[in-house]
This record gives sequence, C-alpha cells and structure tokens, in this order.
Amino acid sequence: MTPTLHTTTPTLRRVSFTFAPDGSHAACLAASDGGGWYAESWRLDPAGGASVPTPLPLPGGRSENLHAQLVALPDGRVLVCRSEGEYHRPAVLGPFTEQPLGALRAPSLRLLPLPAPASARPGTPLAVALGSDARPVTTVWLVDADGGAPRQAAELPGLFGGGIWLDRDGRLLALDRIADGLVRTVVLDLADGSVSPLLEIAERSNDRLVLFDPDTRLTVVRSDAPGADRLGWGVLGDGQPLRFPECLHPSRALLRPIAVEPATDRAAAELRVAVQLDRGAGSTLAVWRPAGGGLDPLPIPPGRLGAVAHWSPAGLRLPYSAPDRPAALATLDVDALRAPSGFPAGWRLDSSAEPGDGGRWHPATTAELPGAAGPVEAVVYGGDGWATAPHLVVALHGGPADAWRLEFDPTLQRLAAQGLAVAAPNQRGSSGYGPDHATCLNGAWGGPDLEDVLALLADLAARRAALGLEPPALFGISYGAFLALLATCHAPAGQVARCAVVAPFLSGARLLAEASAPVRALIARLGGGDPIDDDRGPRDVLRLCHRIGAPLLMVHGDRDEVVPVGQSRLLRQQLLRVGRVEGRDFRYVEAAGSGHEVLAEGGAPVLRELLAAFLRTGRPA
Repeated sequence: MTPTLHTTTPTLRRVSFTFAPDGSHAACLAASDGGGWYAESWRLDPAGGASVPTPLPLPGGRSENLHAQLVALPDGRVLVCRSEGEYHRPAVLGPFTEQPLGALRAPSLRLLPLPAPASARPGTPLAVALGSDARPVTTVWLVDADGGAPRQAAELPGLFGGGIWLDRDGRLLALDRIADGLVRTVVLDLADGSVSPLLEIAERSNDRLVLFDPDTRLTVVRSDAPGADRLGWGVLGDGQPLRFPECLHPSRALLRPIAVEPATDRAAAELRVAVQLDRGAGSTLAVWRPAGGGLDPLPIPPGRLGAVAHWSPAGLRLPYSAPDRPAALATLDVDALRAPSGFPAGWRLDSSAEPGDGGRWHPATTAELPGAAGPVEAVVYGGDGWATAPHLVVALHGGPADAWRLEFDPTLQRLAAQGLAVAAPNQRGSSGYGPDHATCLNGAWGGPDLEDVLALLADLAARRAALGLEPPALFGISYGAFLALLATCHAPAGQVARCAVVAPFLSGARLLAEASAPVRALIARLGGGDPIDDDRGPRDVLRLCHRIGAPLLMVHGDRDEVVPVGQSRLLRQQLLRVGRVEGRDFRYVEAAGSGHEVLAEGGAPVLRELLAAFLRTGRPA
C-alpha cells in the first residue's frame, strides 16, 4: 500500500505547524484520508480575514517525510529539512517546485527561522541549523536561499538545544547548553561565534528561557531554582530579581506560554501573554499579564491546541483540533472573547474539513472510568448513553507514553460512524496526568495499565450484562495492541466480546530482541524488557494466547519499521498450534507495503472499514 497524494480530497490531518516570524504565513504538514503527507502554506490575512491554505505537493507525486522540519517563509514558500540517518537535506518548496539547498551531516539537527523577514536575494539566510553529535560538539550553519550549501557560522563545544532570538536582526540567539548535569541558557553571537551566559539563577539550578519579547525585553523562564520546576518572569537588564508567581504554577496542568501580544507603548509588565494549559485530554487557553497577578481564561471550544501561536494586530492565531473538527488554524479576537457575550464572535476556525458525504463529524467528550487505583479519564463517543449503546469499543492507545486527546482521530470517527460507541481511556502510563501517572510503567509494561484496563472492563461488562447487552469489544494500536491482547488473555470469560489489534508486539523482551536500534534504545530506557514478578505471571502474549476465547482480528503492515511484522506472524503460528482455526476463531490481515502507521497510510480507509465491521459484528467485512 504505497502512500499516494490526494490534495483534492478533504485534508483530515495536519501536524507540525510553524509561523513565519512576521506573521504573514504559516506552514504545516497535511494529508487527506489515506493519502501521503505534503507541505501546506497558509496565507494569514493582516486584516484578520480568513487564513487560506495552499498545498505544496512535491514533483513526481512523492510524499513528504512525516518527520520533516518546516520553516514558513514570508513570501509563502516553505523551507523543509528532511532527515535520512545522519544526513539532513534542506529544500525550498513552492507550488509543484522544489529547490534543494545542499546537505548537512549530523546525528541530530534542529532548524530555526531567522527573526527578520527573509528575501530571495542570493546569500540571504533563510534559517539557522543546529547540528549536534557525540563528541559532543554543536555546529551552527546558515541556510541560504541561493541553492548553495549551508555555511558554517560557528562550532560550539558541548550540546545545545532550544533557540530563541533576543533581537530582530538575527544576531543574538539564546540556546540551552547542557553541561555538568545542568541545563542553562546562554547567548550565541552569530557575528563572531562567541557564547556568553544569560541565565544562572542559583548555583545548581536548571534555567531555560522559554519566551522573550525583543521590544520590551520581557523574559519568561523555566527554572527549578525555587525548589521545583516553575515558570517565572522578569525584564532583561533591569537589575530586578526574577519573580515566580503562583498563577504560573497550576496543579495538574502543564502551562506553556505560546505568544506575546504585539507591543505598542506599554511596559513589559503590562503586556499580555497567551498561555496554553494542557489538562489531561484537553487544552484550555488563558491570558496572563505580569502586572495582573493571575490568569484570565478565554472561553474557547473544548479541544486540543497546538503549543505554538502568533499574536499580531490581526488576532491570536494557533492550531486547533477537536474530535469533530479536523486540525486547522483558529483566529481569536482576544478582546471580543473577554467581552460579555463575546463568544463565539471572537473565535473562527478556517479550513477545517467537513465530511465528504455532507454530514457532520461525530462529537466526543470526556468521562471518568473506574481504574484499579482510582478514576481514569477517557475520551468517549456516543453521547450521554455511550456506556449502554448496543455496541461499545474500548480503544487503547499506543506508546506507552502517549494518550488519547480531545482531537480529531480518523479511526475513532470511522468507528463512531458505524454506530459504535467508543471509550478511549488514558490508563496509568499515559502522558498528561503528571509524572507519577506517566512513569509508573517504567520497568512494568503490562502492570498498572493492565490492572486499570481489567478494572474498567469488569465495570462496563457488569453494567451492560444487567441490561442484557454484550460486553465491550477491545481495540488497540501498537503498545495498546499488546495491552489489549494481555487484557483479553486475563479478563474473565464474558468481559470481552471481541478483540482487534493493529501492529501488536508479544512482549517487551521479544520486541527488544527483534526491533531496530532506536526502538531497542527506547525499550531499554523505559524498562520494557524487565520482567514483572506477581501473581499474573509473565506478560508474554505468546505464552498466554491459548486463553484467548474471543474472536480476534490482527492487522500488521509488512514494512513496519517500529514493531516488526514477525511479531504478528509468530502469534498467528502459535494460535494455529494451540488449535485455533483461522477464518473462524481469528483472522490475520497483512497490509502489503505499509509501515507502522498503517491506519494513516495508503489503504487506511479500507482497513478502518474492516476494523469497524469486525468490532461491530465479530466478522470482518
């Protein structure tokens, strides 16, 4: 199933948004349902009118790399940098045009736009590239518009990340230097390659610059100098100590400053800062004024924000998605939203795709389900009666350090469109609920998360049995597929109606033995291969699959670069050995030419129909 490009069909997926420094354009990676990725350039109306996307497909019908880095240019073109191992190849994209800009070699590379408006004159830099290697040394290159090879501007001993401009001329760049076990922000002067300290708040503190306004010198930092990792603010060069207000340290939420109001004649403390708060599956938005002493919430629709934004006189622009709204750019009139009865006058979402059949996408909300150690938040489709719908699916996300979000998901939409209610829980191990919730699976894959899934299955099955309804079905992707198989093996009879898994692995140890080097490094870092010593025994699906009594559907791409297809092939062989009949007890579908993101590649709509039919009836379409 080789991905193809379909720019004439509705765009359902958008990721990696970035804004041109002058706010005239934005860029992202986009794809239609089952189509390949391509760059998209957005023209942002300076008068606040609709933001208009223009696809920039590659010549020859090629698909863009999902992990490509983008820089939106003020003339509407897009600078893209693709990585192939240690080689990184920048190019400038226009409508059906591609101009290569040489190549860079480094194990890792980060692309940053220049703050000043770029032009197409030969020798004009478009961006700065930071490449680091294992020596450790960080090399800084200037990427030009004339098609020549990037020019080295500096070579810095040590590892550097981040990247925030301290001026509008593209000379002073704040970078996060990692040294002696600490992260601290320093300043790189691109004119002579010199580096000088910027943030050293306490003797052994980690201090990072997260936002800076060159006009007023408003400085927002993140530091653990106060005793915990917190946000603080000050004015660079005024001689006053940094302040760490309580309003910037909310409990059970990740706060991100994402944009500063354009300065006019106000002092730094009077500026307004847009902050995104991520709480569990959803995001909220607020305005913070350093002199005001608190957060002023903005009434935006429930959904998920994109952690980047640009604030200009035309409004605050930022990526937004909701379960019934594919990702697009929202424009906010902050003053109208704050005014009485201003909503929804101050909110507009441009170019969010509608269903091709003229209908409406299915909405979702959040609910609390009973986990083994307390409530678990879930994204649920099916309205108020989702738990007692004729057919219910419990969907388990990948990761394990991932989560379901209150955003558009084509697969869950397809299930809902087929009349299936869906509960997508964020059991322990999911991100977005604090470090204790997220890290409890380190060295315990299939431990606390399995207990949560079994607890909520028992509750839902009992509630449904009392009404004469079948138990819920299970659906999982990648790590969620491993967890779904474990739950099907361990759940008592009558608690799982059927199970469908996509790209499953059999155990952390078996995946560790077969996966690529980057995946092995991830498994080792998270302790995925460590055995669990408890009454449930080994978390090895191959040794437990004789317990699977519910109908089973397995889907795997034969070019999966994350979970090798051999994991599913081995499970199929073992099911046959223990007496299961293929076509009656289980079905295995191998998607030719597909990788790990098999439900987002070419042929994905067909596979979603297959999954929906099976989860509804126990029989694939």
